[in-house]
Amino acid sequence: MANRLEITLGNITLKNPIIPASGTFGFGLEMASLYDIDCLGAISIKGTTVESRYGNPTPRIAECSSGMLNSVGLQNPGVEAVTRDILPRLRSVYHQPIIANISGFSIAEYEHLAKTLSKEAQVGILEVNISCPNVHDGGMAFGTSAETAAEVTKAVKAVSSKPVFIKLSPNVTDIVSIAKACEEAGADGLCLINTVLGMRIDIRRREPVLANKYGGMSGPSIFPLALRMVNQVAQSCSIPVIGCGGVGTAEDVIEMMMAGASAVEIGAANLVNPYVCKDIIDQLPDKLTELGIENIKDIINIVNQ
Repeated sequence: MANRLEITLGNITLKNPIIPASGTFGFGLEMASLYDIDCLGAISIKGTTVESRYGNPTPRIAECSSGMLNSVGLQNPGVEAVTRDILPRLRSVYHQPIIANISGFSIAEYEHLAKTLSKEAQVGILEVNISCPNVHDGGMAFGTSAETAAEVTKAVKAVSSKPVFIKLSPNVTDIVSIAKACEEAGADGLCLINTVLGMRIDIRRREPVLANKYGGMSGPSIFPLALRMVNQVAQSCSIPVIGCGGVGTAEDVIEMMMAGASAVEIGAANLVNPYVCKDIIDQLPDKLTELGIENIKDIINIVNQ
């Protein structure tokens, strides 16, 4: 029997639709000692910038009902170290396509990152983060305007030899107009949503819990919001959508794909259960059988048909 879980993203074929989301799975190396990560459809590696970044000051994690806030601030060793040191090590334990998540603070930085990571054979997709809410001088600013989102998309497409997926921010009034602008600018696909900007206050200290004051909220509480936005974008755009936001079970994956996602990223749930992606992959075949679904491709965007 053909693989019931196989999906395609543009010209990339994945053995299943399960992808650990950037920032929640490290570079994959950390998890390789726990289980065979080759079972994953792909890995969206930790967000990479041109220069190394220490990230935001601590504390930068806060709990909230049905989720968490993070203000990590794109901590990473920089693209040179990623290509020189990390990706060769990852190739020894993971043999599927990887998704390289990139964040820039100028158009030139996005271009440099795209050129550099496009040269890596294992990189199957560039995931362009224009939506991170945790940095002050870039990130979210690019993703809150259709014009600037399109500008980044065009710049990256012009220098990339790999498919380009734009990761969209939910912290906007009209995500559909931004998604359509990216599609018209040449994006090969979209990923949504990133975290929702939130805040916690320590009522005893009478100060924000996070040193950065605000952070990105993730976890089960944002799933309905993510599902709605994925559905709206999938109805309006013809390019593939990777759904992300609060996904933690096989049922969530199926729901997200019915809403319009061709693949699904698992984020905060990895921090609660490091085996969650493997567990979902193991559970999906039985769940499909239970629901009378022969092939997972058959349910993509089914509620819009």
